[in-house]
Amino acid sequence: MTDLLQVEDLEVALAGGGGEGTVIDSVSFSVAAARTTGLIGESGSGKTMSSMSIVGLLPAGAKTSGRIAWKSENLLDAPARRLRQVRGHEIGVIFQDPLAALNPIQTIGRQVGEILRRGGMRRQEVRTKVLQLLDRVGIPDPEQRIDVYPHEMSGGMRQRVMIAMALAGGPQLIIADEPTTALDVTTQARILKLLADLREQEGVAMLLVSHDLRVMAHVADDVVVMYAGRVAERGPAREVLDKPRHPYTRALANNVPAVSTKTAIAEPLQGAPANPFDRPAGCAFHPRCPIARERCRTEVPQLREAEPGRFSACHYASEVSS
Repeated sequence: MTDLLQVEDLEVALAGGGGEGTVIDSVSFSVAAARTTGLIGESGSGKTMSSMSIVGLLPAGAKTSGRIAWKSENLLDAPARRLRQVRGHEIGVIFQDPLAALNPIQTIGRQVGEILRRGGMRRQEVRTKVLQLLDRVGIPDPEQRIDVYPHEMSGGMRQRVMIAMALAGGPQLIIADEPTTALDVTTQARILKLLADLREQEGVAMLLVSHDLRVMAHVADDVVVMYAGRVAERGPAREVLDKPRHPYTRALANNVPAVSTKTAIAEPLQGAPANPFDRPAGCAFHPRCPIARERCRTEVPQLREAEPGRFSACHYASEVSS
């Protein structure tokens, strides 16, 4: 497999809580061509921050270090003009809330066609291509829908518009940030099938951000489990979800019985997620961990290979699978 994207030792520091804090700490993962890598974790785990670092969409004042390799180019060193070129043309982005992301005073046709116009395509060619994209993502009656405004569409249709926008530039990679969170179960299933079809038929790689393990179980090839801005576990999706090697992953899976029937740790996930600005000493998960020991309270666990192709940042990874 060829990696399209490699994130290596990514760190992001933000001002907050009376000072500056490292909210993303030594995060590494990759996305292979025509495959889907999932970023999993609770709210505040660093999933979105990590994914938005790739395309330069971080809050003002954010400080980054590490390496984000895209076609042998470190995007962390790329100027703003280059990042604008990457966004859309090479890497498409599907945002979590399409109603907030879409411009309420522009028709969907104009918004989907924006990247095409910037590329120099003629007006009639743009309209033809937009109609093709709307049809491709399953929007009925594209000729009627192309001139409507976002508020005139359902949540599921707006999300399909966002997918059409992400596809418009012909990207090799799509970053999808919680693309089904605000949708009902039936619409979620349709959007997930659409994303899976795009990967298979168009050969587009995907970085899928979600807190929903059911989504990952159905869509992802590989997963990266994040907690408090760090990688807790990484590996092939089915192996990680069926046989976790980190107590945090196990607790997440226990809360979703349909994902895995093997529950080596039967206790549900308790307590609140750690604050990346004020992580506990040692393993950030230890205050919530049912197998935590003194070492966990004082020593930060490093991400190590627990078995071939499987990585865990737990001092006692071998016990989690027992």
